[in-house]
Amino acid sequence: MRRRDILKSALAGSVALAAPRIGRAEGTRLLKFVPHADLASLDPVWTTADITRNYSLAVFDTLYGIDAKFNVQPQMVAGHTTSSDGKLWELTLRDGLTFHDGTPVLGRDCVATIKRFAVREPLGSVMLGLIDEIGAPSDKVIRIRLKKPFALLPSALSQYQSAIMPERLAKTDPMTQISEAVGSGPFRFKADERIAGAKVVFERNPAYVPRPDGVPSFTAGPKIAYLDRVEWTVMPDAATAQGALMNNEIDWWENPSIDLIPALRKDKRLRIEVKDITGEIGCLRFNHLLPPFDDAAVRRVVLAAMNQRDVMDTVAGAEPSLIKTDVGIFVPGTPYASTVGLEATHQYDDVDKLKRLLAATSYKGEKIVVLAASTIPTIYAEAQVAADVLKRIGFSVDYQALDWATVVQRRASMEPVDKGGWNIFFTYLGGTGNVTPATDISIRGTGKKAWFGWPTSEKMETLRDAWFDAPDLPAQQKITAQMQALFWEWVPYVPLGMYDQPTAYHGYLTDVRDGYPQFYGVRRV
Repeated sequence: MRRRDILKSALAGSVALAAPRIGRAEGTRLLKFVPHADLASLDPVWTTADITRNYSLAVFDTLYGIDAKFNVQPQMVAGHTTSSDGKLWELTLRDGLTFHDGTPVLGRDCVATIKRFAVREPLGSVMLGLIDEIGAPSDKVIRIRLKKPFALLPSALSQYQSAIMPERLAKTDPMTQISEAVGSGPFRFKADERIAGAKVVFERNPAYVPRPDGVPSFTAGPKIAYLDRVEWTVMPDAATAQGALMNNEIDWWENPSIDLIPALRKDKRLRIEVKDITGEIGCLRFNHLLPPFDDAAVRRVVLAAMNQRDVMDTVAGAEPSLIKTDVGIFVPGTPYASTVGLEATHQYDDVDKLKRLLAATSYKGEKIVVLAASTIPTIYAEAQVAADVLKRIGFSVDYQALDWATVVQRRASMEPVDKGGWNIFFTYLGGTGNVTPATDISIRGTGKKAWFGWPTSEKMETLRDAWFDAPDLPAQQKITAQMQALFWEWVPYVPLGMYDQPTAYHGYLTDVRDGYPQFYGVRRV
C-alpha cells in the first residue's frame, strides 16, 4: 500500500456508519459547525486538547487578548499600572463583566484563576515563580507584586488557559478537571443539550459586554456575538462532512481532510483558507516514566528512523504546498526556528541497521502500547505510518485505535501499561508554542509536572530560564539554537513534519477571524 493511501483508508474506515443527516442551517442567527473532534473535557487548564481550547474561547474570557500579529492587548481589564521598578502591577477590571450564572466577575475570581492555571501553563508557571504576592484589594483590582520585573506578565494572562472562572471553580486542584462550564465569555455552554460523541451547543450570552475599543483580531478587540446559537455536530467520517458542507447542511467545517481539499476548491460557494499560521507539527510523544522510553538511547533510535517527508506525504500529499519538512522545535521561517541538529532526524533508511541500533539499547522486546486516534484522520495517518516503522525496526507494537476523546483521557494516566497506561501517543503541536519557547509545553523538562509524557531535563529548564533573561533577540536565538541541540540528544518527542491546515466555510459567512476557530464576530450575510 502506498503511504498516501493510508490516509484514504483511514477516511473510508474511521466510522462504520455515516453520521445522521442534519437539517439545513437556516436563519441568520444560527451557525452549524463540524469540529475536528468531540469535546472531551470542559477544563482548559486540565487538557491541552485543541477542541477544549476552541470551546474555551467561546465560553470564557481572558484578562488580555492576542491579535493576529501576536501583540498583547487588554481584554477584560480596562488597563494596568506598574511601579517605577516594574515589580508592582495593578490590573483594573472593566465595567459590566458578569459570569453566566449572573454573578459579577470580581478581583478574587481572577486571583484564584491565575493561581490555578499558572501551575500548568508554561508561561504562567514562569510568572507564578516570580510572584511574591497576589491579591484583590477591591472587587475591581488585581494586585501582583513580583520578585523582579517581568514584562511578559500580560502575555501570560492572555493565554487561553487563563480563562477566568468563578472562584469556587478556580479553587479546584489544577490536576483535577472542573465539571461545569461557567465563564463570562460571549457564549454560554448548553450542558442540557450536550450529546456525547454527537453534539455541542452554545448560545449567545445576552449579558456579555464587549470591549468598547480596539480592533477585532484573533482573541483581542471587541468580541461581538452576532449569532444567537452555534451548534457543533461531530462527524468523524470525512466524506459525510464533505457532503454536508456541499449540500449546505452545515456552514463551516473546521478541519477538512487534506485529500478532499482539491474537490472542495472546485465549489465556488466555499472559502478554503489557512487561518492559523502557527500550523500543525506532527508529534510522536513518548511516556518517559515507563520502559523502554525512559531510556534516551531508545528514543534516539526512533528519531533516527522517522522520515518527516513520508509522514507528511501521507497526511497532506494531496496539497504538497501545505507541507514543511526539516522541522525542529519551531515553525521554519519564524524568529526562533533553527537548523541546528536537523541531521539527527531520519538518519537511516537501512532497516537492518536500525534493528541493530535498537538491539544495542535497553529495549528487550517488551510490548509497547501505541495510542492512535482513529477519529481524527490526520492523527490516524501519522500514527499508521509511524507504527509501521516501529514494527519494522523491531518493536513489539500493541497498536490501539481509539477515538480522540479516549486518547485525551488515557494519555493523562501515569499507570503501567497493564493498568491502562501507554508508551506512545500521537498528536499535533499548534498555537503560540510552535513559535516561542515562552509557551511551548512540549519541551518542558519538569518531570511529573510536565505535559503528558512527563520528561525530565534540568538542562532544558536552565536554558529556558536563560531565554527569559536574555537581553535581545540575537541572544534569545542563540539560546534557542542550544535548546534545539539539546532536544535531539534528549528527545522528549519526535517531530514528524508539519502542515498548514485549511478550514472550509460558506462564502455567506463573513468576518471569520484569523487563528483558532472563534464564533464571535462571525456574521451570516
